Amino acid sequence: MVAAMKTILLLLATMSATLSLHAADSIYDVPLKDIDGNATSLKPYQGKVLLIVNVASKCGNTPQYAALEAAYQKYQSQGLVVCGFPCNQFHAQEPGSAAEIKEFCTKKYGVSFPMFDKLEVNGPNRHPLYVLLAGKDSPFPGDIKWNFGKFLIGRDGKILKRFEPKVKPDAPEVVQAIEAALAAK
Repeated sequence: MVAAMKTILLLLATMSATLSLHAADSIYDVPLKDIDGNATSLKPYQGKVLLIVNVASKCGNTPQYAALEAAYQKYQSQGLVVCGFPCNQFHAQEPGSAAEIKEFCTKKYGVSFPMFDKLEVNGPNRHPLYVLLAGKDSPFPGDIKWNFGKFLIGRDGKILKRFEPKVKPDAPEVVQAIEAALAAK
């Protein structure tokens, strides 16, 4: 009887975890952790335009932090939120702890936009956020190619654009897409 009860409880726990993963059809419902390890989500940014970026501290693209912060400063009052998601999947270019990443970003680049806990953007342990952003049901499916891949999310939570890592945050196509998303009400 006890063994059967344990099996039932284990089955229910597994089903619950599976349902919660699939229940996150909205980008705002995906459970996340901020850079300080606190449970959070993107829900506080609902109704804003989001630029979601997988970041790394030891990458040739790392100087893009400066342009990301500049975009955040320029457009924040209009509703843009840049969201940085550290990732160590590309040649271990983000090996540090969350505290080390936070210190690096704030001291070297003056990052004030929200930073989140390290996650995986590809492979079998792809975070549910990136399943939504780049999985088979995304309007822009496919593996993330490198650090500093960018997704632009409209005020309605829909994915508007995907920019590859080498496309800088201040490139004309990115600026135009951000401005168009901010203008859409």
